[in-house]
Amino acid sequence: MTIASVPGQDRAKRLLQGMLRSGKVAHAYLFAGPQGSGRSAMALAFAMTLLCERGGDDACGECLTCRKVQHGNHPDLHRVVPDGQTVKIDQIRELQRELSYRSAGAQRKIYVIEAAETMTVQAANSLLKFLEEPPSPVVAILIAPSEQAMLPTIVSRTQLVPFTPGDPKAMEALLVREGTPPLIAKSVVHLSAGFEAALALAAENWFAEIRNVVIQLGREIPSRFPGVLLTAQTQVFKTDLAEHTDILLQLFALWYRDMIYVMTGREERLVFSDQAEWLSKQAWTRSVHAWTRSMEAALSAVRRIKANVQPQLAFEQFLVTSAQTAG
Repeated sequence: MTIASVPGQDRAKRLLQGMLRSGKVAHAYLFAGPQGSGRSAMALAFAMTLLCERGGDDACGECLTCRKVQHGNHPDLHRVVPDGQTVKIDQIRELQRELSYRSAGAQRKIYVIEAAETMTVQAANSLLKFLEEPPSPVVAILIAPSEQAMLPTIVSRTQLVPFTPGDPKAMEALLVREGTPPLIAKSVVHLSAGFEAALALAAENWFAEIRNVVIQLGREIPSRFPGVLLTAQTQVFKTDLAEHTDILLQLFALWYRDMIYVMTGREERLVFSDQAEWLSKQAWTRSVHAWTRSMEAALSAVRRIKANVQPQLAFEQFLVTSAQTAG
């Protein structure tokens, strides 16, 4: 993947390619932004460009060096990923040993640290010393969700490259061109920070199934509560879908947002566009405030699951709250 082929992230592209054209490449970068926004793909593309035999502001993707990078076997490109939950000091020490050896012929050595925010204190301090006195020429690319997730002393020694969530409409169009069914594409772009994450979610076999469950439960909540609790138990929590309760709840938030879109004349923005006729009839049975409360209840349940509340309990409490707003 070249820099130009990474979807979106025009600001990051301009920043990196401007440095490449001017020859002012920094010794360390912090690619900061949400997971799935293209940080890793851009890191690989930038590294490939730095190593490319043809030079320029983007990799050719065709030379032997580029092919080695693409196949993951270039000796001057090193990638560090968390060992378990964290990046450990032994990993940083091993990286330093690798980078002390003579280059295989390229002008630079490059290392990429994924999930850099997970570094232990010892690992971060070891890396900090390495950043202060880097063996030349070495380029570091640290990948993290934000500047705030990193030690200020490390941030101050890196060039920030910000990554932002992708534009849903642009991602949706690209997904459809890549072969994703339109209804699935319309849903996943609202659950993902970028094209990479959206494409991965769309490829999951369970996603279409969980979307159908939302439609079934969403239709049943106004008329069949508390019977809907039994439906949820049999179709979600006694199946593998239980592992994706957070996605189920986020889709419910979009379901209720669609109700608000109907009431405010923005039907063209519906995520569940295949349910437009039913939504247009049901939306007016509650107030905008009531739909907003249901939407907030779904998002609150997602936060509770992230705080280690048992998923089934969080979901059932959401259903109760949602049913109550119907009154």
